Amino acid sequence: MTEAHVSQKKKDIVNHFVKLIEQYPVIGVVNMKNLPTKQLQFMRSKLRDKETVLIMTKKRLMKIAFSKSKKSHIKELENYFEGMPALIFTNENPFKLYSELQKTKSRAPAKAGQIAPNDITVSAGATSFSPGPIIGQLGKYGIKTGVESGKIVIKEDAVVAKKGDIIDSDLAEILTRLGIEPMEIGLNLTAVYENGIISTSDVLHIDEDEYKSKIITAFNDSLNLAVYITYPTSETINLLIRKAYSDSLALALSKDILTDETTMQILQKAQSEALSLSNSLSSDKEEKKEEPNEDKEPQTDEKKEEKPEASKEEPKEEQSDTAAGLGSLFG
Repeated sequence: MTEAHVSQKKKDIVNHFVKLIEQYPVIGVVNMKNLPTKQLQFMRSKLRDKETVLIMTKKRLMKIAFSKSKKSHIKELENYFEGMPALIFTNENPFKLYSELQKTKSRAPAKAGQIAPNDITVSAGATSFSPGPIIGQLGKYGIKTGVESGKIVIKEDAVVAKKGDIIDSDLAEILTRLGIEPMEIGLNLTAVYENGIISTSDVLHIDEDEYKSKIITAFNDSLNLAVYITYPTSETINLLIRKAYSDSLALALSKDILTDETTMQILQKAQSEALSLSNSLSSDKEEKKEEPNEDKEPQTDEKKEEKPEASKEEPKEEQSDTAAGLGSLFG
């Protein structure tokens, strides 16, 4: 189609897109397929408050606008058109834009013909179903079941659809009856352009809690390293001063160096050691008093043995015997 046969309305649309492309530093591609009108109006009002423009037209006109733009690599954005593409123009950081769009999404039941946004899993557990044809329908998708207390029980977790699979009517009905809402209603940001670089949704997706945890860990590790190598910074200087004071105080106490800070502690230490020594000497004296006199007792026994009464009488007996013998001779 030549330029002459293009209507003025289409030319105006293309020129408007080109103007927006040149005006805003960040340009995103969103997929508006299956987005209810009510949700779309809500999203537009939210974005408008942030001076962000969400606009949609035919794919062909958007591609023409890309080709007319002077920005490098902007034309590559057309490779990320999915479903019903629209363009979003903003001054926001791409990561912040993606995060804000994710927060506005809500859960919704699956409908026949929709594409699974992620793996859909049916978890093990009790159901409200009574035994019947539903057992065969569940088995069709690899869901193992049993019957307990008159109700169907799912024995183990089962993945009933992989990411990107088309959901058929039977699966959509089962998921709805199980209360599983696998779909997300909202704007799906597929790619963002900034300064000649295109970032896809998988790059833009960041677990904020995990990211904060990593930043805190990195800060603590670097702080510990800086303190360890005595590297002064605004964050470490107070810690280093306290550490130097603590180390010098410990050294002065160990060497009994008297200072205003150590005198009282050294005196208390000396008093404690003196009291301990005094108690030790007192206990040694008491132990010596309680010990028996082993040297004197054996000497007493020996003396008793040296002077027995029997030893005094033996000479008398000898004298009496001799006298008796003489008496017989001179008798």
